[in-house]
Amino acid sequence: MRLKSMILASVLVPSALAPLALMPTAASAQDTSVNGRIDRLEQEVRALQRKVFPGGSDRYFEPEIQAQQQPSRVPGTSTDASAVTGLMTRVDALEAQLASLTGQVEERGYQMRQMETKLSALQDRIARLESAPPAAAPAVEEEANPAPAPSAASKPAAATKPSAVTNTGRAQAVAAIEKPSTGDAAEDSYIYGYRLWEAGFYPEAQAQLAKTVKDYPKYSKMSYARNLLGRAWLDDKKPATSAQYFLENYQKDPRGDRAPDSLYFLGVALTDLNKKSEACQAYAELADVYPDIASGRLANRVTSGKAKANCK
Repeated sequence: MRLKSMILASVLVPSALAPLALMPTAASAQDTSVNGRIDRLEQEVRALQRKVFPGGSDRYFEPEIQAQQQPSRVPGTSTDASAVTGLMTRVDALEAQLASLTGQVEERGYQMRQMETKLSALQDRIARLESAPPAAAPAVEEEANPAPAPSAASKPAAATKPSAVTNTGRAQAVAAIEKPSTGDAAEDSYIYGYRLWEAGFYPEAQAQLAKTVKDYPKYSKMSYARNLLGRAWLDDKKPATSAQYFLENYQKDPRGDRAPDSLYFLGVALTDLNKKSEACQAYAELADVYPDIASGRLANRVTSGKAKANCK
């Protein structure tokens, strides 16, 4: 509201300056007042520029029309008219600049509202998946859930009578995965989870990565950790659980390094759940929010994923 008032004040400057030619003494005082108003208007422009260009270089924060040093003049001379013209030019330039910046702010606000709407739709779909009858979800996952390569413990025969040799062998194999020791606890926790996942020990990786996410909420690579946690569940043939982690990673940190990847893998998980329409929504969201990545680093994966989901 203050900014709008100042813009209105600046628009009135030309009419207020009309009598200057007849009032030399008053012109000097009025000129000083107008200069003060324009200085404040320029400060408002710089503040709005910082909002539109957060983190930008200093070149964005200077007004388009720089205040010039006013030469000493004798009141009543032609220099007064030049000063008035200069002030009017500055006001016109500032008004144009404010209109442009305001338009950019409104455009960004609209884009954010669109993103929130799409996120809400995806979240509702995931919630409906979670509320499905308990008997249905396990049937989907168990049907395509062969035991991970390093373990035979989940086979029917082993479930009836666990093999001490097999369990011992798995424990030894897990223990053989080297735990990093760099002095950075968060990094070590994530890297160890990554090594477990890479070796195919998905349940162990899930537990380790979940611990990383919980114990180190300010970890600089949290986007990587949450995304990999989702992948550990997806690779363990648990798409419903993995979808929750992928959606969470995208929602909590849409600017995170692995937010685009989480959207892609969300599409994969939804396809595995035979929710192909929702999967296509995830791929569309990826293309809308991260066009460069969708058509670049993840282009081949997205093309393959859309084909499996029969996206148009």
